Amino acid sequence: MTDFLTSAQMRAVERAAIESGTVTGQGLMDCAGRGVVDAAFAHWPALAEAPGRAVVLCGPGNNGGDGFVVAHYLQAAGWSVDVFFYGEPDRLSPEAGAMRAQWAAEGPIHALDFPVPHPDQVVQVQALLDAARRAGPVLLVDALFGIGLSRSIDALDDVIAIWRQFHADNNMNLVAIDLPSGLDADTGDPVARADGSAGGVFPAELTVTFHRPKAGHLQGAGPRSCGTLAVVDIGVGPWDGARDGD
Repeated sequence: MTDFLTSAQMRAVERAAIESGTVTGQGLMDCAGRGVVDAAFAHWPALAEAPGRAVVLCGPGNNGGDGFVVAHYLQAAGWSVDVFFYGEPDRLSPEAGAMRAQWAAEGPIHALDFPVPHPDQVVQVQALLDAARRAGPVLLVDALFGIGLSRSIDALDDVIAIWRQFHADNNMNLVAIDLPSGLDADTGDPVARADGSAGGVFPAELTVTFHRPKAGHLQGAGPRSCGTLAVVDIGVGPWDGARDGD
């Protein structure tokens, strides 16, 4: 039995857990998001002691749903949180949609435009981060794509470049949920552009994944892109055998 999973194996484990009736998809998402916050505070203890400002980038899948949960728990811990969402709300899974709705009742959701944010959006984000520098530590959360990205998104390169610059300018702590966006969960290679060339990856200082490491964390560009890897238990251990079809 391997110590890491492919993306398909992880989905099989989660599906088996949910189909057992013991846990729900929404419950797993809540556990995952809470685990990300706990892992970030363990990795950067000063963040737990002095709440600052967080910018959470949420994508169109369940990784984005985890991001909305992270926003919820950070705000509950006293942080000022700004959430940016890339996607269409009515295309989210029921679980991710519920977490988006939960956050929408607590704070604003800004649109994250592809391929390049509108100039007004860039000004807005920079103003938020300028204020953040004066207020305390800044945490940037990558909840864009995680292990679900398998298709080319050429425009991701432009988004990565913009947020990398914000990261550098504002001395942010950068955490990725499950996998840095742009990295293939099974190979550890950057997801290819439409022309076949390697795409961009949003490198993290801390990557928080769930249940077990994924193959992409451990090979290819994974180790240098993920930074420190933290594995969070979300309670699906009893269904681990489902990864092998058991």
